[in-house]
Formats: sequence, C-alpha cells, structure tokens
Amino acid sequence: MASSNPTNGDTIEKSPTVDFNEPLKMTRTKTIPIEGSSTSTSASQQPAPTPDITEKSDHQPGGADKAKKDAVKEKTLDITEHLFPIEDIAARHGTGVDLSKPGSSFGLSSEVAANRLIENGPNILTPKKQISPFMRFFQCLTSLFNLLLILAGILNYILLAIDPAENRVNTYLGAILIIVAFLNALIEFYQAHKSAAVLQSFLNLMPQKCNVVRDGKVIAIPAADLVLGDIVFSRMGDKIPADVMIFACTDMKVDNSSLTGESDPQNRNPVNEHKNPLEASNLAFNGSLVVNGEGYGLVIRTGDNTVLGQIAGLTAGEDSGKSPLSREIDDFVKIIATIAITTAIVFFLIGYFAVYRSQGSSGISSTLNFAVGVFVAWVPEGLPATVTMLLTIAAKRMAAQNVLVKDLTGVETLGAITLLATDKTGTLTRNQMTVTNIWSSETLYSAFRSAVNAGNPFDANSPGIPEVLAIAALCSRAKFDRTDVPISERQVLGDATESGLTRWAAVNIGNFDEMQDLYPKVFEVPFNSENKWAMTIHDKSHDHGRFTLLMKGAPERILRLCSTILINGSAVPLTAEYAKAYDEMYALMASKGHRVLAFAQMLLPDDQYPDSHVFDKEKKNYPTSNLCFVGLISLEDPPKHGVREAIGRCRSSGIRVMMVTGDHPLTAEAIGRKINLVLSETKEEVAKNRGCSVEEVGDDEYDAVVIHGEQIDSLTERDWDVIFSKPEIIFARTSPKHKLQIVKHAQALGHIVGVTGDGVNDSPALKKADLGIAMNISGSDVSKEAAAMILLDDNFASTIRGIEEGRLIFTNLKKSIQYTITHSMPEVIPNLLYVIASIPLPISAMLILVIDLGFELCISLSFAWDKPESEAGLMKLPPRKPVTPASIERRRRLATRVLPPVIDPESGEEVKPSFMARFHHDFKALFTRLYWREKFEGTEDEILVDAGLLSWAYLEVGIIQTIGALVVFFVFFYKEGNLTPAQAVQWQKDNKFSSTSPQENQDLLAKAQSLFYLSIMIMQLFNLFACKTKYRLPFGKYMFSNPRSFIGAAAGCALGFFVVYCPGLPVVFGTSNDTPFVYLLIAFAFGIFILFYVSVRQLILRKLRPPTLNEEILGLNMVPTIKTIFSRTKSIQRTT
Repeated sequence: MASSNPTNGDTIEKSPTVDFNEPLKMTRTKTIPIEGSSTSTSASQQPAPTPDITEKSDHQPGGADKAKKDAVKEKTLDITEHLFPIEDIAARHGTGVDLSKPGSSFGLSSEVAANRLIENGPNILTPKKQISPFMRFFQCLTSLFNLLLILAGILNYILLAIDPAENRVNTYLGAILIIVAFLNALIEFYQAHKSAAVLQSFLNLMPQKCNVVRDGKVIAIPAADLVLGDIVFSRMGDKIPADVMIFACTDMKVDNSSLTGESDPQNRNPVNEHKNPLEASNLAFNGSLVVNGEGYGLVIRTGDNTVLGQIAGLTAGEDSGKSPLSREIDDFVKIIATIAITTAIVFFLIGYFAVYRSQGSSGISSTLNFAVGVFVAWVPEGLPATVTMLLTIAAKRMAAQNVLVKDLTGVETLGAITLLATDKTGTLTRNQMTVTNIWSSETLYSAFRSAVNAGNPFDANSPGIPEVLAIAALCSRAKFDRTDVPISERQVLGDATESGLTRWAAVNIGNFDEMQDLYPKVFEVPFNSENKWAMTIHDKSHDHGRFTLLMKGAPERILRLCSTILINGSAVPLTAEYAKAYDEMYALMASKGHRVLAFAQMLLPDDQYPDSHVFDKEKKNYPTSNLCFVGLISLEDPPKHGVREAIGRCRSSGIRVMMVTGDHPLTAEAIGRKINLVLSETKEEVAKNRGCSVEEVGDDEYDAVVIHGEQIDSLTERDWDVIFSKPEIIFARTSPKHKLQIVKHAQALGHIVGVTGDGVNDSPALKKADLGIAMNISGSDVSKEAAAMILLDDNFASTIRGIEEGRLIFTNLKKSIQYTITHSMPEVIPNLLYVIASIPLPISAMLILVIDLGFELCISLSFAWDKPESEAGLMKLPPRKPVTPASIERRRRLATRVLPPVIDPESGEEVKPSFMARFHHDFKALFTRLYWREKFEGTEDEILVDAGLLSWAYLEVGIIQTIGALVVFFVFFYKEGNLTPAQAVQWQKDNKFSSTSPQENQDLLAKAQSLFYLSIMIMQLFNLFACKTKYRLPFGKYMFSNPRSFIGAAAGCALGFFVVYCPGLPVVFGTSNDTPFVYLLIAFAFGIFILFYVSVRQLILRKLRPPTLNEEILGLNMVPTIKTIFSRTKSIQRTT
C-alpha cells in the first residue's frame, strides 16, 4: 500500500516507541486452517471429454466482433455460473477437478489449453483503437480556424494566377497564411502527442504471471495465456487474472474496490447464497487483489468477457463531446467567417459595379484583391496560435503541480465545471484502514496529533498501550513485503484492517521487524464469520508461564469471553461500571463511522499449559473464556490530506460537489460529514428530529440527500430534479451503469460535469463527463485511458488548484481575444473606405498579416501570465455557466426546438435525422420570430466571446483606434504632401498613388501606410492595459503585476519598428525607412483617451451591473485535514 508523503513544513514531534527485547526462543508452530475450507466431494482427476465451448472470447475473429458489439450494447453482466454446482461448470469446460485435494486436480491438458488459446484468443482486454499520427495531425489541421486561413491563402494564389504582375506580393501572403495554419495544427498536435506519450508511460505494461493447474501440475504462465476451464491458484498479494469460480479456499478475502467501490475486503468461499454476480461469494473477478488467504478457482470468463472487460466496454459507446471552450471558439469562428465572407462578397459586388466595372479584366483582379483584403482583415490570423499557446502554457503550469492534461481545452473546462462528482475510496480517502483512536485503562487516546480528534495525545508508553501494540503486531496475518526499506516505503500484504494495525504497530514499536522472532507463534485460530475473532498463542514468557494468548475481534464477542479488564497494568474484575464505560466508548467510536476492534489477552499458567503442551484445534485444548480485556481500537479509511479544504473551497466557489461511491450509505455519509461535503440534515434526520414520518417532510425542508443505488433505476424525472436541486448529494452502492446515468442526468440539466475516480467502475462516467479526472498512482489503466486529466500524485487537492488555473486561463483568454480582435476595425474600415469613398489605401494586406502575426502575437501571449485581479477574487465568483431553475427551464424549452430523432421501423431504434433534414429544419427556424427572441434571450452565462467583448472590439475601442489611425494618416498627407482629405481622395481616383505613378507619390503613400500601421501598434499598447481589468480601473499596482506584459510590449514594438525602419524590408512590406516619428504623438494622445474612456466605462458598468459573489456557506470546516499516522512516519524518522 502506498504511504502518504508529509507536505513541506509539517513539524511532527517524535513519538516514543516500545522495544521488545526478549531473546529468541525456538519452538514448535502449528497453524490451523479454517474448518470447511474444502469439500469432501471428489471428481475424477482425469479430464472429462471436452465439450463444445460456445462462449467465445472477444478476440475471436468473425463472429467475435458481433458478440463484442452485442455485449457492449446490452451493458449487462451475463454471469450465471455462480448459481450452478462446480461439478456442472467443470464438466461444461472439460476440466478435471478434485474438490477434496484441489492442488491435485488435473485441470486442462496442455493440448486442450493451447487449442482454446488459438480459438478464443489471449486473456487481455482489446486495446483501444489508436489514431495514426497523420490522422491526428489532419484533425488538428481541419479545425474551422485553420480552414479559414487555408482558404484565404488559396484565394491569394488564385489572384496571383489571374494577374502575376500586380499581385506579386500574394506569393508571400498566401504562403504565410497557409504556413500559419500548419503551425497552429503542429502546436496542437505536439501537445496532444506529448500528453499521450506521458500517459502511456504510466500504464501498467508488465505482463502478469499466474499459477495454473494443467496436466495435474501447478505451473506459472503469463495471465494472457489463460483459457476458459483453467484452474487458477491465487494467494495473498496476487491479482486475480480472470473471472474465476472459487471451489476451494482458506481464509480468502479479495479487494473489489476497483470494480465496485466497496472499501471493505470481501470474503470468498465455495458456498454462495447471492444471485447478483457482483455479490456472489464464490466468484473472484479479474483485477481484484487477494488481501488474505488463498484459493483455487475455475476460469469462467477471459478477456473482454470478464466483468473488468465489460465495464471497460461501457466506455466504448460514450463520448464527452467537445469541451465548452471548443464549442465557444467554434461559434466565434463561424460568426467571424460569416461576417468576413459576406462582407467580402458584398463589397466585391459594390466595388466591381460601382468602381472597377469599366476596367474589364483588370477591374476584376483589383476588386478580387480588395475582397481578399477585406476577408484577411476580418480574420484574426494570430488568434488560433494565441489560444493554443495560452492553453499550452497553462497546461505546463498544471503539469508542474502534478496535473497532466491530455486535451488542451481540458485546462479551461476544469475551471468551468458546475458539478464535481467524485468517487470515495481511493479518491477522497486513502483506501487504507488507519488506526484513529485507542481506548485502554479507561483512557481514550488519539492516534493523530490534531485538535479535531477526541482523546489524549498518543503515547506508546501509556498504561495498556504496550499490550495493545503487542496484540496488533503479533495477532495478525499481515506482513510487510520487505524489511530493508523504511516502514513508510513498504507495502503491506494482508486485508485492510490488519494492514492498518500492522502499520500503526510498526511505527510505534522500535524493533517491530524482530517481533515474530522474539515471540514465535505456536498456535492460531484465524478469524472466521462464526466466531468473529482471531486468536494466536505465542512463546512469550511471563511470571506465571511460557505462553501468552492474544485475541482480537468484534467487541461484543470479545467482551463475552472476558472476566477481567486491564487497568494500569493490572487485571481487575470486569464490573458493571467498567462494562458501562466500554459501552459508552464503543458507541462513541461506532457513531463516527469507524470500524471498532476489541483486544484481549491471557497469560497462560504453566500448571495448565506446560512447555510441552501441544495446542490442537480438534481437541480444543486452549482457553476461550476468562480472558483479560485490554482495550478498543477504532479504524477508518481516512480522508486524504487536503481533501476537506479542497471540497470547502470548491463549494465556496459555487461548484456543487457530490459523492458517487459503491460503498455503504452510512460509511459514505460519515466520510462526507468529515470533509465538508455534507453539513445539513437529510430528510430522515429532519423527520427524526421532528418526531414525524419521512413522508411528512417537504422537499424544501432539507438540503442533504443520500441515495441508495437500488433507488436509481426507479427515479422519475421529478425525482432527479429534486435530487440535483440539493446542495449536498451522496449516491451510494452505485454500479458503473448508475454512475453513467448520474452524469447524463446532470448534463441534461446543463451542468458542466467533472468526475474524479480511480477504479475500473469509474471509467464509463470518466469518459462521458465533460472532464474526467483519474488518479495516477492508485488508478486503474482503464480509468486513466478514459479520463481527460490525471492527477499524477493522487492528490485531490490538486483539483482545486486546477479549478483556479482553469478560471484564470478563461479570464486571460478572454482578455487576449478582446485585445487581439480590437485591431480588426482599423484594418477593415479603411479597406471599405478604400472602395466606397476612394480614399488612398491606408494599410495593405501584407501589413495586416504583420500586425496579426507580428507584434500582436508577442503582446497577446503575455496575457497567459496575468494574475487574478484579487487573490481570492476568481474563486468568489460563481461558475461562468451557473445552473439555475431559469437556466434549466430555458434548456428544456430549447430542446423542444431540436428536430427529434427518427424511429427505424425495422429495428425500432432511434436514428439521427439526415443532414438535409436538419438543415431544412434550422433554415426554416431562421424566419420565425421565436427563434430570434430566444437567440437574444438574456442569460446568466458568461461565454468566451460575448456581446460586451464584441462591442468593445468593434463598436467602442475599435472605432476609437480607427479614427485615431485615420487622423494620423490624413494629418501626414496634409503636412507632408499639402493634401487635404478631399484632395487625397481625388488623387486616388486619378490613380496618382498607383505603381505607375511618380516615385515621390508612391513614397508618400508608403510613409502614410507606415504611420497608419505604427499608430495601430501604439494604440494597442494602451489597449493592452485597458483590457487587463474588469473590476478595477486600469491604473495602479496591478498593472505591474505581470512583468511579461512589458517584455511582450517591448518585443512587439521592436518588431513593429523593425518592419518599418530596417533597410531592405520596405520592398517586401511596402513601408518606408524615412517615416517621420513625430506624427505618432497623435496616436499616443488617442491611446491616453482610450484609458480615459475605459475608466469611465468601468465606473458606469460597476454601477449598472455590480459583480455577483457566491453566498457564504455556513458550517464549512477549513481546518487542515488531519494526517494519518502513515504520513507522520517520515517526519518521525527525520527527527531520529
């Protein structure tokens, strides 16, 4: 088991340890197995005639594909073997089984096993179909934005083909546009490929070995070579290699938490009384871990037909779809493309018929040139690269915090989630039973040095504690896998409860590794469901003899066997007063949802049990009464460090957190109340407090719900609405199918759902969620494949850091886009005036590209490092797409406008309407008043490119920049060329600025265009700081919080001036090295005016639309989550 690492800065005082230093005494040892572990019935050891095996593995060619699809489609477990006698199943598979001596069974012959392996295929899950690198790159290249750039590039080459002489510059324009599209795709492809490579390195690729009985011999083979009918032998520490039917075992327990979410180890035995295969005691499933004992099982399912395979198959048909950010970017691209194409076509027609018609073919070329210029001006060519780079930078920051993002847009999705559904075992909790409290000598001790735990600080030398430690260490079957490394780095082989006791004892006993040698075990009665206790007798001398009996088990059973109690080192009679104290303490521990064990001992007198005494279970010559009660220990699967604060911060930020677990409802609720997930009363608690029936409690009288998995299938739509209206939700005893249902119902209400989990049972929900978050260390390979994000250190607290990062990157992306598209108006309007009003062309298509891909790119990237406007401001705001009753009603109303699916008359299945049917339906809707009313209906949602941003860019600051640049343009003409605006227009009409005009006229236009270009750059520098704030004025210390803004501005300015003043470049860009700088002071004045305008705008908006903050949640406990004793191990060792 993985031990936790203490966070930096934790100071844990050294705890005293107990040393047991008696000399080693060699003696006899006899371990007694549980009775009834094998059956007397025997079967022939020779293989029966091999029957026809009708069940095929999914690896079988031909019909196997259909079988796999059918299995996935049905999504139900088809296991029934557990309902039949083992003899019938063995006969069906032609397996020779000896039930009295399972190790002597014949099993399958090697020949039969080899034939079945060829016929059915290997025992592995079908690997996920991989997309080739070329196709993955092609998908990146064919995004809407890149297609827009490629189209613009192609149009430039068409113009070049029509008129090579006049359009020579298009050689560069077309190439630049197409190269930019490929670079955008390359950046996105590289990031996705890099994440996939990192993920692959985490997956468990080592082949698993297993012990199998073939030809009457036990041999070790790769698990992939298992076939139906094989007999598998598994012992403590082994993973079950396939679905097997147990027919003989000894004290066998398996950990099914990865499959079912059940945190407690499950007993396995050949006798089964359950119909549900997941609850059957005679079945062990592929991937389960044997935590105690050993057993023989007959393989009944392999590969994709196992429960593990069928759950993994649930992910095949699920798809989370595009992320919210991807959908919003696509919508923005569609808007820009529609405007650009429409504007280009309209003004092509206007230009041709109004201006260039008389010029013939050269007029068409000129008009096309103009139309392409307008098209290029509308498209922010650098925006895709900006978005991709900003997300890449954010993903890199998250990787430094141990969060791997497989999809770049997942960075922002985490910040947008409104509902976080999390698994319990292994995600919120450690999946390690941990000693929490100890009660001995009428004193309660806490195993943690934390004020939130009742009890005195733990001291290993306190009265009664050495005895408790000795029983925990010796009366146990758990053991460490190795002893040559520190305790915190060891794995424990054993069930969860004994593992917790072993770790606790090892930390507090200085010579723990020598205990078994100091006090050898001479006799043992393992725990069984009948006695509910475990007993060991050790060669541990005392004043009255040689042997010491140690016992642990269910408190009520242990107490019945005791007549004395240990008080301050002495055994005193167990009076009613002591029994009452025991009852109160037992009730206190159990009320916290802890697992409680009682400890007892007996110092065996040598007159009854001399040194030569041989203990024997058959003779029952050992005592089981008049023991001395030593104390109680409570254990729990504790929350991980930082979980409580993380959930508290999630809830404070407006995100609803719910638990979806396969564990028991009471256990789930107990954990939920410790980690800020449940603070209010449930319906049952309200009814109990009021003294009325549950039915009398109204839906508005409680805020917490705990739903059992058995209720889910019968829930109505109204029930789901009531459940999701509550702020505190727990779903317990859920199956993978239930988890999938829960995610789908939440998404149907408009929630952006994040799902965290580590087990195979979580993988379908992880795949379907808007953002699946898997654990790396404890997570299964299936869950990692299904998730979009992986917590590399399994720290749930990393989620809250990811949410902060996601919200910040959305804010910064919005600022960057707001900044970037503002310069579109100074590019578009002059091009339109060039045709409509015949002004000299203020800016060429080449300079537009230099703006978009030059200084703008440098500056816009600096937004990636912008900090929040206030430290906790982003987390005080509600999610950007909150789910409210109004939003749910609107979503359901809009859903009725969608063309419903068609029912196939033959299969009865729903079929998606054809493209033409959907196009016809949507086109008709455009001409209805209802469509446009709903289109512009106000919502509480904040999207990436909203009306406010478009107004800023196209109607407010964009227009100011256009006016400012045009003023600079015409002032220069007036001062340097003695041309009024009207005269400049006339010159343009007279073609006095054409390539055939005097060089002096061409130089005048080149200088004016250079000034127009530089004016946009200077005003954008002021716009950079104007875009940084939303809730404060664009002045003050915050403006200097991101030094990279100044680096980006300096780099952008250097590039801008380089294009104008570097010798040789005017030939390419149409600029002039002799451009006078003084006229740019006008641009500086307009830049200052932009800051003034933005300040007034901010003050007005602050009055009209003040920001909405989340309501404070009363009762949140933000005290840091306690660290378990395991976490303290390293700190203790560092101080020694």
